Amino acid sequence: MIKRIKRILGIGKPAPKEGNTIIINNEALERRVALLEDGLLEEYTVEREGDNNIVGGIFKGRVKNIEPGLKAMFVDIGMEKNAFLHFWDAIPAALDSSLEEIQRGNKPKKKQKKISSKDIPDIYPVGSEIMIQVSKGPIGTKGPRVTTNISLAGRYLVLMPYTEQFGISRKIDDPQERARLRKIMQRLSVPDGMGIIMRTVASGTRARHFVRDLAMLLEQWEEVEDKRDSNPAPVAVFQEPGLIERTARDFLTDEVDQVICDDEETTEFVREVAGKISRRAKRRIHHLPTTKPIFEALDLQKQIDEAFSRQVWLKCGGYIVIDETEALIAIDVNTGRNRGSKDVEKMIVQTNIEAAEEVARQLRLRNIGGLVVVDLIDMRHRRDQQQVYKAMKERLKRDKAKTQVLQISSIGLMEMTRQRLNESLLDTMYEPCPYCQTRGRVKTTMTMSVEIQRRLTSVIAKMRDKGEGDLVVVVSPDVLNRFKTLDSKILVEMERQHSGRLIFRSDPSLHRERFAIIDAKTEKAIESV
Repeated sequence: MIKRIKRILGIGKPAPKEGNTIIINNEALERRVALLEDGLLEEYTVEREGDNNIVGGIFKGRVKNIEPGLKAMFVDIGMEKNAFLHFWDAIPAALDSSLEEIQRGNKPKKKQKKISSKDIPDIYPVGSEIMIQVSKGPIGTKGPRVTTNISLAGRYLVLMPYTEQFGISRKIDDPQERARLRKIMQRLSVPDGMGIIMRTVASGTRARHFVRDLAMLLEQWEEVEDKRDSNPAPVAVFQEPGLIERTARDFLTDEVDQVICDDEETTEFVREVAGKISRRAKRRIHHLPTTKPIFEALDLQKQIDEAFSRQVWLKCGGYIVIDETEALIAIDVNTGRNRGSKDVEKMIVQTNIEAAEEVARQLRLRNIGGLVVVDLIDMRHRRDQQQVYKAMKERLKRDKAKTQVLQISSIGLMEMTRQRLNESLLDTMYEPCPYCQTRGRVKTTMTMSVEIQRRLTSVIAKMRDKGEGDLVVVVSPDVLNRFKTLDSKILVEMERQHSGRLIFRSDPSLHRERFAIIDAKTEKAIESV
């Protein structure tokens, strides 16, 4: 993929097949960003005109009501739905488990009064103002989830204005690098009462980049404080930047070989954002002039379309089936066409390993999460199960969302959770079907034939008291075809009992589950469904 892009752009020497590329498509109503790893679509994000992404946003809200039974409160942040604040999220949090707490210098750690969930209603009574940050956006009928543990993310650092915590991401596992970062952290001028976390991308970064990043974050926090102090609650005091700016901040790492934009103005904007972080990064950002939409020009549209398919094929010939439900994500693994191997056990393990890797990719690509249950093909040996489990764990390392995977159960189920911050890609791009009412299915022609005959019987009985008359039955073409072929004898008998004509007509625009029974004389609908 990179080789092809460089050939189109006419830059540099032929690139190796391996590598990561970010594709940015900016249109009037929609912005799209795709992350490719070795030519394979791994992440796909869409932002549309009018979308209000509030995850990461900071608000000065007002406590509307407290629910002791739920151990939660609801906070008015100026939106249609009140935000949900659990008592646990209102307690100053300990460092995340993915971080290592760092003691700075010889300064003794302050002993803070221990606060429990019982104290929260007294600290934040109904009507009081509260500073909160959105940790999870509204999904379905649920409002946003918020926390009082506020943080501002920069390129290399995360500033925590209300918490004196210092940490380094545990994903940086080189002891020498951790020691170097620890020394840099000791020298940074962090105001009293505040803390910082060094992000994973901080690895290998020089000290001056941290100084610059911290200065930008402190300046950003000053603007937040000014807005907080000059406006009454509820008010948004900070909003995360748009998709393209977030991409430049979070994804443009040394692991990314290049960024391709289809719009010259967007290219310059991304270069400007990247230039504040790293001058070297600017050289990896290119404009790709093309008459076709950029995703079509780079043959990516097929991979995008597959992100909405229920069934996903594997290289070995097997396939997985993904079903998103209200409670969980159910994924079934099948051997499919992978049946030619003489060694059945080896074939099953191969299919399960490919399925595990593809499941990890699909969760990230579709941005789905919550509880995930994968029904693997049964494996006899524990060592085979461990192979599949390790494959899943290894593939999930690429995912920025927090995940937790349990060992494969005795009945072949792999259970896992994935952090869900926003609506899935499917929910963003599609809406519930008004015809099937979210069932994902429509009634069979036989079901419709039975229902229509039942309604006809009822109508004929009513008309018998008022005198006979002809009836016109309007149905969809496929239901009419069944009437003419399979159910004709039943309808002839019904017509004989009616002593009037039953006239059947089809309407191509009519949905299969809709029909009308009309009085032929008055042309008025007697039944209409």
